[in-house]
Amino acid sequence: MKKYFYKELSEKQKSTLMNRTRNIMSDIDSDVKFILENVKKGGLKSAIKFAKKYDNYSSQSPFVSPIEIKEGTNLISKSVKHAIKEAYKNIYKFHALQKRKNIDVNISEGIKCSLNYLPINNVGLYIPGGTAVLPSTLLMIAIPAKIAGCKRIVISTPAKDKVDPHILYIARMLGITEILKIGGVQGIGLMAYGDIQFKKVDKIYGPGNRYVTVAKNMVSIDPEGSAIDMPAGPSEVLIIADETANPGFTASDLLSQAEHGVDSSSILVTNSEDFAELVLKELDIQLKTLKRAKFIKESLNNSFIIITDNLVDAFDFSNEYAPEHLILQVKKITKYKRKIENAGSVFLGNYSPESAGDYASGTNHTLPTNGFAKSFSGVTLNSFQKSITFQALTKTGLKSIEDTIITLAEIEGLDAHANAIKVRR
Repeated sequence: MKKYFYKELSEKQKSTLMNRTRNIMSDIDSDVKFILENVKKGGLKSAIKFAKKYDNYSSQSPFVSPIEIKEGTNLISKSVKHAIKEAYKNIYKFHALQKRKNIDVNISEGIKCSLNYLPINNVGLYIPGGTAVLPSTLLMIAIPAKIAGCKRIVISTPAKDKVDPHILYIARMLGITEILKIGGVQGIGLMAYGDIQFKKVDKIYGPGNRYVTVAKNMVSIDPEGSAIDMPAGPSEVLIIADETANPGFTASDLLSQAEHGVDSSSILVTNSEDFAELVLKELDIQLKTLKRAKFIKESLNNSFIIITDNLVDAFDFSNEYAPEHLILQVKKITKYKRKIENAGSVFLGNYSPESAGDYASGTNHTLPTNGFAKSFSGVTLNSFQKSITFQALTKTGLKSIEDTIITLAEIEGLDAHANAIKVRR
């Protein structure tokens, strides 16, 4: 990992570290657009063609059958089923508490306004299947979808022939039967545009590689496409630690993040150079024990450590970076928690590793990356809902605000708006 001293960094150098320049995705725009346009025109047939090309798809049917779901769930061991149920319990509990109440208010005599929360009817859940299958992601996005009351929930995941049995088990737990064996750009395209055999979804959720990320962004700005949960990119963690932190714990958190992908970012910001050196030693020790060491090492080459003079500078850097995951391993947690302005999800203390949030603490692990935590939130129950406002005015109510409406309409030069009030006098 590269090491920088914060006070020696110019504003340009800081900006370069913030910008995640290695994650620029414009070089693949044309490839993604080509696939999406073909799937938009050719539907399922085109999606299958690209699945064969990129994912070695060979299944007789692009949809998982009820028999496949049953057979897949029978392959799961009791211990794994228990772990999934425990994670389910915590995730469900946290998200169920996020339900919002409808609002009804009498603004004044004769004017009543209300706001109702409703589920998004058709949702598509994308579950990656690249370097690692992620059944935990299905828990994270399917559970709030079910709590919200979404009528149709579709799963899209890349598969050569059979979908991973862990995904099938979770789908069965949640009563999801529509599972598409097509992922990647073609899977996103099919969910966004649909065809005769597959109805399009209204909104797409879930992480993916940079091709999937670009595809989601493209369909979200196409009037014929679908909305998405958030813009996203490669996964990232930023750890703020002082000399009281455990270097072994810190190193393990950096390594677990690096395991996500070679384009992932693992960042340590500390006010102790001695601590940073201890962490580097721990990285070498722990790396040798991991199965994906070669893969992780490549990711760490893209990561860095920043040494600050104080923790205030550390939080300034973190808030500007706006990390997907922020871990605080400092002595005065309560004091410094108040300084957090931008982060997808925060892990407080030495015994709150990112892995806990990734799997079973209860919070959602589908989070904004690439600095989008400045303006976007992670997935919550609200992500699967929309709100509709209502207003009901009596003749008395309208009369009480008619002069206001007419005046404002005339200021804007909208005569018809004013006229709609005048004819009701």
